[in-house]
Amino acid sequence: MFSREEAASIRKEFWVSYGKSFPRKWVLYNTKIKDFSFKFVAERKMAAVVLDIETSDVDQRELLFDQLISLKKILETEYLPNVIFDKDYYLENGKHISRVYVLFDEKYSIYNKATWSNCYAFFNETMHQFELFWYEYQDYIEQAVVK
Repeated sequence: MFSREEAASIRKEFWVSYGKSFPRKWVLYNTKIKDFSFKFVAERKMAAVVLDIETSDVDQRELLFDQLISLKKILETEYLPNVIFDKDYYLENGKHISRVYVLFDEKYSIYNKATWSNCYAFFNETMHQFELFWYEYQDYIEQAVVK
């Protein structure tokens, strides 16, 4: 096992290496919708590309999630066939959010550098597809936002 400092160093190396391998500016938090963001997730043995709806306003979260659900068939058939919709997702800290995500389904560990390159390729392709979907349907999704 790794010490806390060693584990932190490896995680930092993972992200720095990813940034150098795939230098690109992603949408991520720049959706213009508060608490609605795309993220890369790399934990000990799980990696994913996610779209989180984190607003504490339950009605707003449901409206945004329902707007995405209405596009589910399009997202699955044209962009991300393995996408998962979870209206009631709980973060490790107990926060209740809604999440749309794609899991990296190959053998992976953030502490095994031999698994990194496939994970990076997954991150790159999956986020690219998520962004294409976002740019195409952004105006429609934004209709769910209470002004």
